[in-house]
Amino acid sequence: MAKQAILARPGGLMVTAGLSIILFYVALAVLAPILAPYGPTEVSVPKELAGRPQPPSPEHPFGTNELGYDVLSRIVWGSRVVVQVVALSAVLSMAVGVPLGLVSGYYGGPVDRVLSLVMDSVYAFPGILLAIAVASVLGPSVGNAAISLMVVYVPTYFRMVRARVLELKARPLMESLWTAGLPDHWIILKHILPNVAPTILVVFGLASADAILTEAGLSFFGLVVVYPEADWGLDLYYGKNWLLSGAWWLTLFPGLAITSFAAGFALLGEGLARMMGEERWS
Repeated sequence: MAKQAILARPGGLMVTAGLSIILFYVALAVLAPILAPYGPTEVSVPKELAGRPQPPSPEHPFGTNELGYDVLSRIVWGSRVVVQVVALSAVLSMAVGVPLGLVSGYYGGPVDRVLSLVMDSVYAFPGILLAIAVASVLGPSVGNAAISLMVVYVPTYFRMVRARVLELKARPLMESLWTAGLPDHWIILKHILPNVAPTILVVFGLASADAILTEAGLSFFGLVVVYPEADWGLDLYYGKNWLLSGAWWLTLFPGLAITSFAAGFALLGEGLARMMGEERWS
């Protein structure tokens, strides 16, 4: 009954589809040692076949690369890197962007002007270029990639939360709360934050979808992990060298994984936006 109620709401089908895709890839990452037929750097073909990619077959449904690594196994193991980077960057972005947005929107004045100026300056940079610049300075690692994405998406959380707080401040209930003499921290935590939470969830979905594509761009340039460690974007980079030779599977399957995982978060964010679009604070 609960599932039917969710599906009946505007955007409910999108939320359900998005969550299903996200949970699939999270399960893939968690269960990689069990689900992957081979290790990410395990040679799975005879020596005489090494040196050239092998096409999809019953033994290797996604084919193999020129080193004899099973592409399906690398997709499964590579999901771990993507999930870790996106999850960690989302937590860091929210931990920084949400409190700053609450403070800036609620107090206004010089604090708001300074924070807005800083965030707008960061937001003006193209996200992928900013992430590449930060990751290049920090060096390739999962943690550094997450920090690079955090720098990109903190302004997004900040701007959306601040805008929502300004909207809530204009409502009559705020006047009664101030008149009652309630402390600011109590108003922010007990009255404003719960009403900002739906906005945070929507931003989380849409920003995470973009973060997956940005992470793929970083890994394409070797700024997340170092080959031969499995990562979708990194496999795309090395797979492109064999496209003209007809080894289409080396780029198709990592590309589909990136696109479908990003689509899951995009569906979640858009669906939540539609479900919560008509909700009002009372």
